[in-house]
Amino acid sequence: WRPASTDSEPSASEQEYAIPDEAVRAIVVRAHGPWYEVKLLEGPRRHAVLIATMRGGLKKRRKRTDSVAVGDRVHVVELPDNEATIAAVEPRTRSLVRTARNTRDTEQVILANPDQVLFVFSIADPDPHVRMLDRFIVLAEMQEIPIAIAVNKADLDDPSSDRSIEKIFGIYRNLYPLFVLSVVTGEGIEELRAFLKGKTTGVAGPSGVGKSSLLNAIDPEHRREVGDISEATGKGRHTTVGSRLYEIDDDTYVVDTPGMRSLAMHAIPVEHLDSYFIEFRPYLGECFYHDCTHVHEPGCLVKEALDAGKIAPERYESYVALRSGGELKE
Repeated sequence: WRPASTDSEPSASEQEYAIPDEAVRAIVVRAHGPWYEVKLLEGPRRHAVLIATMRGGLKKRRKRTDSVAVGDRVHVVELPDNEATIAAVEPRTRSLVRTARNTRDTEQVILANPDQVLFVFSIADPDPHVRMLDRFIVLAEMQEIPIAIAVNKADLDDPSSDRSIEKIFGIYRNLYPLFVLSVVTGEGIEELRAFLKGKTTGVAGPSGVGKSSLLNAIDPEHRREVGDISEATGKGRHTTVGSRLYEIDDDTYVVDTPGMRSLAMHAIPVEHLDSYFIEFRPYLGECFYHDCTHVHEPGCLVKEALDAGKIAPERYESYVALRSGGELKE
């Protein structure tokens, strides 16, 4: 996810590019190696999908990040045989990114220009991992991307259990939009479809929680391969090998992202971590010590709110765990 990089976006001068007269606007729906699938957004061939490559000079415009990524709005020049050249890339409004493997200052763009992100977890098969959800949330908050949470496989819920949807995910109801869903019964599907309308939404979560099945229910026209759970490990088998954008309605896009087995957290500035827990924000700057860590200091309003029941203990424990750094794996 986003590293501390000062040159990941092009400068103002770099954003000035000459767009050929014959170019048309398109959106990148898939990236694999030097090839990109782009869907035309205008012209007589609107909605056509072409295979495109980048014009050579574009590769130098962005350092330490992907020059072109899924979700980018681009200008392409059509070629014969449904091929095209990407002549220009529009500046990004925001990006959902993670730190590229084996680096500390290079980012991998999972999705360019998202309006929001939907984190999908299941109530069972596999069991929910809320510490991972909290880490997803922190990383999206750091990138200022609106967040929603989906709890899938509601048909497996046992309301009387200590592992029920309400016991585990109820603490998030007052923080973010929370959808309880079941592909089996159809619960929550229409409400989620309405929430997605007119926006570009990145869908992310651990493997095996039913992201592909859920997207198939919302958008049956584009069938995605559905994985199963390995009996040996209880972990989902990855079925999405790269981010892919699907247009499920006019101006409504969902982006199915790969299941992420680990999250490198070193890119998160520890001095700002408390602000990424939105229930902490009313108390920040009000503690006795201006540089309060909210862990051991006296006169801490965050801890007072915790004791008063205004902050969930589970969320506070996630915050404390995150301050120790490290990496979380499924």
